[in-house]
Amino acid sequence: MSEVVLDSKKDVFLVVDVQVDFCPNGALPIKDGDKVVPVINKWVEMCIKEGVLCIFSRDFHPLRHPSFNTEGGPWPVHCVQDSEGAKFHPDLIVPKNSIIVTKGTRFDKDQNSAFDETGLNVLLNRVGIKRVFVAGLALDVCVLATAIDSVRYGFETFLIKDGCRAVSEEGERAAISKMKELGIKII
Repeated sequence: MSEVVLDSKKDVFLVVDVQVDFCPNGALPIKDGDKVVPVINKWVEMCIKEGVLCIFSRDFHPLRHPSFNTEGGPWPVHCVQDSEGAKFHPDLIVPKNSIIVTKGTRFDKDQNSAFDETGLNVLLNRVGIKRVFVAGLALDVCVLATAIDSVRYGFETFLIKDGCRAVSEEGERAAISKMKELGIKII
């Protein structure tokens, strides 16, 4: 972290889905998912100090969402709108001036990426963002999809690896490999 110099005019910190249901005892727990919170909080504090915009994405699924195994999807029911499990981890610092991106609300498909039909790329371009720093859950699902879209939309993209956890070790290796192929910098 000490080698990174943030620029409030061109950088954004994008925190992906650090929600109760993805942490221990949640509906879809990622092993050690809660361990990302102290790492992310240090970055948030640095961003506050430097005036860098923080954006937090969240899954916010309606009942009968197509990603749920009860509807034929791959995942257990999780992050249901207005449920305790959909809330951000209670220890996560979410500054008042942060932007919250809500995804996974459609009935016809899932939205793993924070950029998927949310207009996030338009906002980032409008405010002059050039570099996106990404952390969160899960590294091999929503973080990966978000980082890939960040590159696709032309942003220089950095993965804060210590601020992520994956569904599986195999998934983590594949995600890191894919990110490196796309030129995403792993820090």
